[in-house]
Amino acid sequence: MPRRESSSRPRRDSSSRPEGHGRRHESTNRDRQRKKRSRNPRLDTSSGENRGSGPLSADALARLERQNARDKRREGRTRKADRVDYHEVEQEPRRERVHRRERSERPRERTRDRSRNHGYDGEQEQELERPQTKKDRKDKKKRIVSGAIMEEGKAQPALRGGRNEDWRSSEQSFDKQDYYHRPSKKKKKKKLKKKWWIIGGISLVLLIIIIVAAVVVSQKKGGSSDDENGDSSSSSDDKSNLDGVDRDSIPEKWRNTYLDPWSWETTSGFNVTFTDEMVGDLPIMGLDSKWDDSKRANDNVPPLNKAWGSYVKKPARGVNLGGWFTIEPFITPSLFRYPSDKGVIDEYTLSKELGASKSEVIEKHYATFITEKDFQEIAEAGLDHVRIPYSYWAVEVYDSDPYLYRTSWRYLLRAIEWARKYGLRVNLDLHSAPGGQNGWNHSGREGPIGWLKGDDGQLNGQRSLDIHDRLSKFFAQDRYKNIITHYGLVNEPKMTSLDTDEVIQWTEKAYKIVRDNGVEAFVIFGDGFMGLDNWQGLMTGYDDLVLDVHQYAIFNLDLLAFTHQKKVQYACKGWTDQAELSMDPTQGYGPTLFAEWSQADTDCQPLLNAGVNGARWDGTSKSVDGPSCPTKDDSCSCSMPLEDPSKWSDTYKQFLQMFAEAQMHSFEKGWGWWYWTWKTEDAPQWSYQLGLKAGILPKKAWDRSFNCDSSVPDFSKQGLSESY
Repeated sequence: MPRRESSSRPRRDSSSRPEGHGRRHESTNRDRQRKKRSRNPRLDTSSGENRGSGPLSADALARLERQNARDKRREGRTRKADRVDYHEVEQEPRRERVHRRERSERPRERTRDRSRNHGYDGEQEQELERPQTKKDRKDKKKRIVSGAIMEEGKAQPALRGGRNEDWRSSEQSFDKQDYYHRPSKKKKKKKLKKKWWIIGGISLVLLIIIIVAAVVVSQKKGGSSDDENGDSSSSSDDKSNLDGVDRDSIPEKWRNTYLDPWSWETTSGFNVTFTDEMVGDLPIMGLDSKWDDSKRANDNVPPLNKAWGSYVKKPARGVNLGGWFTIEPFITPSLFRYPSDKGVIDEYTLSKELGASKSEVIEKHYATFITEKDFQEIAEAGLDHVRIPYSYWAVEVYDSDPYLYRTSWRYLLRAIEWARKYGLRVNLDLHSAPGGQNGWNHSGREGPIGWLKGDDGQLNGQRSLDIHDRLSKFFAQDRYKNIITHYGLVNEPKMTSLDTDEVIQWTEKAYKIVRDNGVEAFVIFGDGFMGLDNWQGLMTGYDDLVLDVHQYAIFNLDLLAFTHQKKVQYACKGWTDQAELSMDPTQGYGPTLFAEWSQADTDCQPLLNAGVNGARWDGTSKSVDGPSCPTKDDSCSCSMPLEDPSKWSDTYKQFLQMFAEAQMHSFEKGWGWWYWTWKTEDAPQWSYQLGLKAGILPKKAWDRSFNCDSSVPDFSKQGLSESY
């Protein structure tokens, strides 16, 4: 059928149809009439004439016309109801459509199945009943229905363009296939494809939102230096704050150097705005221009911008960050997993062994071993000071030094800023001096002492003074006046192997340099292991020069052989007596603090002794002739101290906590204490962090259950072996 061009309502009288159309349905109409009469009461004729032939009487004809009128009204009501109740039906299978076309070749009854008619008007119905030609069948596959259908309310918007689309023009049209049935398979595929595109698009948007949210949460938990509870270097390769920064801002001569943030392992917690400004010939690169000293570590101590007061009345309670900038094998054994014949036992031999990978491996350690989260936990543990050991190669290297130059410097500065953020005061500790001040592996190199001793002893002594000249100029800046409360000259000089007078002269020179450059912190020097009473009368007249004493039971063979009960008793009485002696200028030096100690009661920890395995406790160390535990026999064993803390008995845990609290009590008779150390990889008796988790340290440093004011039990009677 030709396409309608008009959008007006089609006429329904027979004159609008082609001439042959009525004749073609003549027999069909007679069949319909017979069916109607079969459903209705037989009409009574006065003449009794056959219904199929002859003229009807006037009365019968009138009744027939009234009946036809009623039928037409009934059909009209039915068509109207069908249009209102229109609903989509499943598309006919191809075979059914063929059969229907075949049936359309034959005369059809007027009455049709309404479930398939969908509200056709009379004209449409007659059009469908016309015998179809081949061309008609072809045209039916793609037939356009004009806007008149829409105006009559027969088209539902949901069939095209969306349920709420506004069809304003009669020129809008749609496929007849869409109107009478659901879309063809081809259209189903198109709709299905479109549906999957929509689902895919929504999924992509959701995925992007999830990723962005995850990044934000990750940064809040550990990526942003501004996050109050974050961990700024949980991801060592985080360089997100370089986004938007122009690499050309780095001058060519500083590219790929310690001033180039693109060459750093991480930029988290650093200011990446380039500057080559130096103070004391040391870079300030990485620092923010502003700082805040209003924080306090806990409610028992003043904020940083308020004076601490007397350390005699309010002793320091702190912890070391050992093994971070001066690497020690027993603290981070993962860095020292080499065959014994390699001889990798200290940072010197480690640096040489690493060769070209030294920068990558060691800086990754700097970036990940201690993080901002550690400073937060230190404050939460009730501690108020941190001691930060570092080595001279943070400032300078000499001759054939293999150490990683200058990299640890910026991490040291960031560490101080993290301490500031949590209200922790800082004790700076030069842990390694040029040449090595004691010949132990924790000063950088195991072996002969080269500081104030040997061919280059005096040269290295002067180099150390030069380093302090640069350091003290830098740390005399206003930003460090409140936070750096202790400034250490050199850690543990082995004065039993050095000339005492030379060490004292060097100490007084270093003190003068530091003071002349404007550092106001207490200056700290080591006792040199020469006996506390031997310091009486030496370096008098310095009320801000403080003696540093390190107490370890396990490095003294006599103390190592004490029973558990005697160890606690000695920590209470013996070390209290020593603290009080040293604090009294008539018997000892005067101002004294205790910057290193441990609750370990054996030296069993692997790599503890000179970076090699072997312990005095069980006699496996080459430095002793046999076992040194209290029983001094083959029963001496390191098995229990090296077990996972979850397997320790309650009695053993009770002893370890009592031993730690006894030392805290004694060292607070001086200017306070710093536990060695905060973190280790797997040495819980040497780690304050792991000790807290194991339940062998007080949850708050000031809230202790034992203060040497009660009797000490005999732990062996409670089942604790003296030899393990």
